[in-house]
Order: sequence, then structure tokens, then C-alpha cells
Amino acid sequence: MLAGLRLVSAALAALALSFAIAPGTAVHIRNNASPVTVPFARRVNATGIAKLLEVDRARAKSFKTGTRAAATPFQQNAAADVPVTNQAVDYVMTVTVGNPGKNFSLLIDTGSSNTWAGSRPTENPFVPLLGSASLPMNLVAVEYGSGSVMGIEVTDTLTFPSGLVIQKQSMGAALVSTGFTAVDGIIGFGPVGLTCGTLILGSSCIPTVTDNAFSEGSIPERMVGFSFAPTSTLDNTNGELTIGGVDDSKFTGPLNFVPITSTAPASQFVGIDQSITFGSPTGQTILPMTAGITDTGTTLLLIASDAFATYQSLTGGVLDPATGLLTITPDQFANLQSVFFNIGENSFEFTPNAQIWPRALNTAIGGTPGNIYLVINDVGTPTGSGLDFIDGMTFLERFYYVFDSGNNRVGLAETQLTRAEIN
Repeated sequence: MLAGLRLVSAALAALALSFAIAPGTAVHIRNNASPVTVPFARRVNATGIAKLLEVDRARAKSFKTGTRAAATPFQQNAAADVPVTNQAVDYVMTVTVGNPGKNFSLLIDTGSSNTWAGSRPTENPFVPLLGSASLPMNLVAVEYGSGSVMGIEVTDTLTFPSGLVIQKQSMGAALVSTGFTAVDGIIGFGPVGLTCGTLILGSSCIPTVTDNAFSEGSIPERMVGFSFAPTSTLDNTNGELTIGGVDDSKFTGPLNFVPITSTAPASQFVGIDQSITFGSPTGQTILPMTAGITDTGTTLLLIASDAFATYQSLTGGVLDPATGLLTITPDQFANLQSVFFNIGENSFEFTPNAQIWPRALNTAIGGTPGNIYLVINDVGTPTGSGLDFIDGMTFLERFYYVFDSGNNRVGLAETQLTRAEIN
């Protein structure tokens, strides 16, 4: 099956090049992306998905192996707020591509930086050759660990629901994609370096959505603020994405910034240094100070295997074979203590309620109604890998989250929902 997919990919790539490259031009296609067998099932739906941990670990593995490859005019522009929808396992937003435009539902991802659409060619195709796009005569290929895409790289207009318009956004029009269901593609908000090497012809980088909005003068800073929120329903427009700044109304107290970690491979992503303790900021150490990443595309909160063993011992959790998550009894939950994430000079409390999966959504991940599942799990490798944790959505939903690519730093702040009892 995989061999057949590679042949189809190569054939479609050659067909695309026949449209974009002048006759007689020598072309050497370099396809570094390889499809994987794990389905990209980050959207929870009513039929139930029991591969949540498997998908997150596949994504973590791809991060580690590196398969993915002062402007006065800007000061007059306000940051743009864009609503996003929580699907319990991922966040999506609707953007309009082209002029006249067509709407696409795209996953919001800080763990990647390419933007592309067209994963559902039958239901919602992206056909740039017939639209307003210009062709830079190239192909793009990206491997996500639990999904992949190959397509034609085009330049087109990108319009957000807030009215923010990016006139010349380079993005992929999918020819072949694997692992994506009920979504049209990805809008990448990670570091621009993650796009380097994803173009099949050449090794140049692709300006991100944030880069282009800043370059065109539409936003004042190369910064994106994320206001997520925990939810107990499958479909809830409960988040906000601010491009070019932050929304002060979405967080309480100070916004604390730390530099991107210098430890590889976490340094290639929206990576930070942190330690984790149990019970208090100076309590028992679960994870010593080390490097990892923050990532909207990962659902769970994953930590190094030895740290996970310590956490399991402290909570008394038992592995549930159906979901792969730890489960605890009501009595254990009543006695569960907060976990503290010590980042920079600050400690961020992750309450007992924050540590559990929303019980109303148990069946959506293949769990048992009424069970109590913990969202902290094993990243799959011991401490010392250079990427010893992933602070995924279940963590980020409790805090205001900022990626300031212009200053190479990450910001976190408490919100009114940091200590909510919603789960």
C-alpha cells in the first residue's frame, strides 16, 4: 500500500510539474516525505476515536527525528482577532483562499509552519490552476508523523474571518495527502525554519502566514496569541487567535516570556525549558529542568518515560488498555494534588481538574463513561532526548499562550479558566 502511494505521489508530482515548468527543463524530484501507517485522527467525533495517544506519540517521534524538514508603517495596524473552534482533539479555523474566495477549514498548528489546503479533493477541492493563484513552479512535501501531504506550491490571497487579508501567501495545493479526515489542511504558525527543505526543488524556506502579514504591513509584530479554553462539548467556538499581538482581556496577571530553548531538537520548534513538580513549585520533582516544546497540534501533555513513571506512582494511576491513558478512582481524584510547571522565573499550576480528560467526552476517545482519565502521559523516550516533553492542548487550554517569532520567545499567562472545574 505504501509503495503504491509513493508511485501515485510521483506520478501526480510529475503531472503538476508539466503545468508549471517550461518544456526541456531538467527536473530532479527529491521526495523526502514518507507516509506513515497511523491515521491522523486528531478530530474527535461522535463515532469515537481510540488512537489519541498513538497519534500524539507518532507526532512526537517525527519531531525528534526531524522528518520535516522597527517599522513605523506597521505601528498603525491593530492586531487581528480570529475565532477558532475546538473539536476536543484539535483546533480548526475557517479561512478564505483566492479571489473570488473559497472557504477551507484548517487545523491550527504551532508544531509546523507550512500552510496548505485540499486534503478533501472530492468534497472541497483546492484547484489553484483554475483560480487566482500564481505558480512559483515548485512542489511541497511535508511529513507530520501521523499524516503527510504533497502538492503544488502556489501564491494566493488568504483572508481571515476578522477581515485580515494577506495578499501574497505561499501555500500548498494538495495533490496527495494521508491521515486527514473532516478537515481541509493546516495553517502553520510555527517557526519559519520548519518550512526549509519542504520544497522539492531547492532548499529555500517559505514565509509563514505571520511573516507575510507582517511584511505586508497588516500587523505590527510577528507574534501570535492563542486563547484556548477547556470544553466538555465536541464542537464549541471557544477560542481566539490574535495575529500580530495579544488580547489583554483574555488573561489575568502578567504575561511571562521566556526565550526559545537552545537545546536541539526542541529549539527547532516552539520549544522552552521547564521542570515539573508535584504538590507545590518546590515539591517532589517529576521532571527535572529540561527542554521540550509547546504545541497546539498535540492533544495530550506528554513527558519523558522516567518522569511519567514517577507521575504514575504519585497519582496511583492504572493504564487503561482501551485508551492508553492512566485512569484513577474517584477517591484518588479527590486526593490528587496540583502539578506545577516551572518555566523561567514563574510556576504555572496545573490543577487536579486540569489533569483529567473531560468526562463528558470519554466515549469520544474510546473510553468508558464515568471513568476518570489523566491527560499526562508518556512521550515514549527517557529524559535526555532534547525533547523531553510536549505541552499540548490540554495544557495550553488552561493558559494564554504566545509565540513571538519576532523576538524568538514564548509567553504564558494565567486566565480565568486556569483553575476551572469544567472537567
